[in-house]
Amino acid sequence: MSDVEDRLRDVLPRLNRLGAVVRFDLGGDGCWVVDARSPHPTLTEGESDDEVDAACTIRLSADNLIKLMDGKMDPMLGYTLGKLKVTGSMGVAMKLVGAIG
Repeated sequence: MSDVEDRLRDVLPRLNRLGAVVRFDLGGDGCWVVDARSPHPTLTEGESDDEVDAACTIRLSADNLIKLMDGKMDPMLGYTLGKLKVTGSMGVAMKLVGAIG
């Protein structure tokens, strides 16, 4: 298991109230999909070009995802500086950041 996968699996229980599917597109480092529509969220690995019906997609590097989860990167500053990009529901993205950070 990769460090990113381990970290995402660790936060899954905190995402049980998210009520949405979120896709993390890490570019060359892969793609992870969190399905938090049920009380027991799941994590699956995908490809960057998968057609996933996600409420939002967050594009960032694996290093920046770890920084975000460790609280070493402010999500708003990262978004403003282009270190992370969000497509889809900003409301879901904000709830997600609050749960993983």
